[in-house]
Amino acid sequence: MRRGGGLHSSTSSRDGRGYYRNPCLTMHQPWASLLVHGIKRVEGRSWPSPITGRLWIHAASKVPDPDTIKAMEDFYREIYAVNGITDIKFPDHYPVSRLLGCVEVVGCLRSEELVCWEDVPESVRLEGLTDFCWLCENPQKLVVPFEMRGYQGVYNLERRIYDGAVRGLSPVQGPLPIKFPLPNPRDPFSLKPGSLKFDASKSTLQKSTSVTAAIAGARAAATQFSKKDHRAAGSSSEFGARDQS
Repeated sequence: MRRGGGLHSSTSSRDGRGYYRNPCLTMHQPWASLLVHGIKRVEGRSWPSPITGRLWIHAASKVPDPDTIKAMEDFYREIYAVNGITDIKFPDHYPVSRLLGCVEVVGCLRSEELVCWEDVPESVRLEGLTDFCWLCENPQKLVVPFEMRGYQGVYNLERRIYDGAVRGLSPVQGPLPIKFPLPNPRDPFSLKPGSLKFDASKSTLQKSTSVTAAIAGARAAATQFSKKDHRAAGSSSEFGARDQS
């Protein structure tokens, strides 16, 4: 890990008001697997990330329909092509009700900051489709995903599950791995909303017709879950809030 302590250390909240020992986020498929496989580098939410550091990723129980999978795979094919990458190995399967692996959340920005950020590849900027963008690095997947129940918001992974999962992680090499530069290299928590100076005139990325269509498809695919994501923001610190997926 670039930041944070050892495997058993707590992950601090961004504002210092609390701690998650082993934070986990339940996500719908195919987004969950795309993140753990290093294809998705930005997790979009309507609320800012409450943590910096390792975040475990759990796939919700809803089986993704083929149209949703196609829309999201098409989206990533198109945006990676902007950076000249055309060979993307998508997951063979999108399992549900499973702990899939983890990523390292290194910061969080507002969409308008990310899309103007010229220090990152254009394909990353094109992922900034929501209010808040959680910036993720160092994906690792479980060799054998763990079956478990999910919850809303960010919650603590049960210790018994963590103890088994942490031994089964395998590093993942995504199509275009990224290290997000820190505004203040001496402050591991400096990459946060409002931390970047940006030029609004650069927010309009030049998009081909196919990229525009792929973005529209990705937005439509995500719309089915947007209200639930908003409700989850209110329960991000309530470990007993059950996942309704």
